Formats: sequence, structure tokens, C-alpha cells
Amino acid sequence: MKFEALMMRSLFVACMLVCALVMGAMVNASPDSVRLAANGSNKLIAPAVCAVHDGVICPLASNG
Repeated sequence: MKFEALMMRSLFVACMLVCALVMGAMVNASPDSVRLAANGSNKLIAPAVCAVHDGVICPLASNG
């Protein structure tokens, strides 16, 4: 009985550690748009070459 209790307790601790790490990563994460806004950058970053040239996904491809 002691071995099973020790295994269950260590499993619980491991699960709580994983949950805490995941929650900490979600709280501290910030998307690219937030980082760009925080830096005061007002430039739009567009790729030089679009992968799909249909005019909807890459509107710059239809202009030139």
C-alpha cells in the first residue's frame, strides 16, 4: 500500500508541475501583434514573394 500511495503522490506532483508550467507559459506569452504595438512599430511587414497568387491571400500580387 505504501508503494501505491507514493506513486500516486508523485504522479500528482508531476501533473501539478506540468499544469503550473503550462499556465505560466500561457500567462507570459504575447502574440506578435502585441509585441509590435509595444515597440511602437507602425510598419507593416509583408513577404517579398507570395506563395499563392490568387489576389485574396496575397493582394499585392495582383497589383504588380
